[in-house]
Order: sequence, then structure tokens, then C-alpha cells
Amino acid sequence: MVSRSSAQSEPTSSRVAERALYYATVYVLPSAILIAFWDAAARVYGHPQLFPPPLSTFRTFVAAVRDGSLWANSVASMVRIMAGFSIGSVFGVLIGLLMGMLPAVRYVLTPYIDFLRFVSALAWITAFMVWFGVGETSKILLLIYATTFGIAVNVAEGVSAIPTVKLRAAECFGINRRQMFVWVVLPACVPFIVAGMRLALQNSFTAIIAAEMLAANRGLGFLIMSSRIFLQTDRTYVAIVALGVLGFLTDFLLMRAARGFAGRYQLGD
Repeated sequence: MVSRSSAQSEPTSSRVAERALYYATVYVLPSAILIAFWDAAARVYGHPQLFPPPLSTFRTFVAAVRDGSLWANSVASMVRIMAGFSIGSVFGVLIGLLMGMLPAVRYVLTPYIDFLRFVSALAWITAFMVWFGVGETSKILLLIYATTFGIAVNVAEGVSAIPTVKLRAAECFGINRRQMFVWVVLPACVPFIVAGMRLALQNSFTAIIAAEMLAANRGLGFLIMSSRIFLQTDRTYVAIVALGVLGFLTDFLLMRAARGFAGRYQLGD
């Protein structure tokens, strides 16, 4: 007779094998094909200094990790992003809630919000550096600008999307305005807040790289620009890959945190 423990372990092992096969098919195999294509293209191009192959880039990555330059530049960029993104997210949520709940505020702010959100943060880099200097202040303010308006629009739309029936049903229970906000409006806006923050995070990564390329002595944008000046293309590739990995991890952690604190509000993948 087969024991219960062995019977349970077989399906578990089967699920593990299926999951491993799934990840290998979806992620590992395409990555291997991409690297092979990269290597073939580099060989055909024939100028490793201008188009370095994967192995050369990997060696440069290892060297950058060992000498600490990759860590230092990555940390510098992430500190700026997290500071500007966090402050901008708070401003965006507050503005969006006010616009959604108070028609007068929405009527007044909508033209300005719609104008500013279509003016890219990259267009303001020179002006911000003239006004606030080339230090950290201008970079963080630029990130706040890049973050705020997209979140505000998303949150305002989230408030507007709340079904009137739900609001009237809540009023039937005799709740006041504060309770309406805490128990009805804010929970309904959570998916919109998270979606807006994810889009704003992308804008923050774009803005900080451009700002660091123009005026910074550390950061991934600085690493990309300095590598271009000295024709160190492999270091440019390392910085680009590091940027993508950091963006992926930051978005992953944001979603994990959102699901941990507000997973019951039907957050997307």
C-alpha cells in the first residue's frame, strides 16, 4: 500500500516540475535565444569596441561589481528615484482625491493638470537646473514633477468611476463624509492608485537617467554618459541592463507591497 505522504509528494513534485518547465520555456529559453542573437550580431558587426559581445559585457559587469562602481551608481540613482517618487506619489494621490471628490477643485485644476502632464519632465531639465542648481534638489523636484500628474489623473478617474448606487447605498446606512471617504471612496481608488504609481515609476526612471546624463557625478545616467565619452560601450550595456533590472525589481516590490496591504481590492497582475 502506498503511504499518504508519498501519495501527496508525487503531485507536489509534479507541480514543481511543471512550474520549472514553464519558467524555462517562458523566460530562460527566450533569454538564451536573445543572447545567442546578440553574440551572432556582434560577430557579424566585427567591432567589439563599438558592439561588444555578451561575454565581454559580462566580464565588464563582473569588474564593475568588484570595483564597486556599479553599486555606487545604482544606489545613487535609486535614492533619487525613491525620494522623488515617494513625494510625488503623495502629492498625486492627494490632488487626485480632491479633484475626484470636489467638482469645483476638478473644474479649476483640470486644465493645468492636462497641460503639465503633456509637457515631459525631460523638457524641464535645463530650467530646473537653472532655477535649483545642478545638485540633488533639482533632480528630486524633477522626479516629483514626473510622478505627480499621472497619479492625480488616475486617482481622480478612480473616484469618478465609483458607482452611484454604491455611494447611495452607503448613505442609506447613515455614514458621514469621513466614513464615506475611509470605507467607500479610498478602497475603490486603490487599484487606480497602484496603476498610476506603476506608470509614474516608469516616468521617474526615464527622467532621472536624462538628468544624470546632463549634470551628475554619479548615477546610472552618469555611467552611461561617461562610458559614451570614453567609448566604453560594454559599460554602457552594463548600465542599461542594471537599469532594467532595477526597474523590474522596484515594480515587483511595489506590487508585492500593494498586495500585502491592499490585496483585497482586486489589484491587477
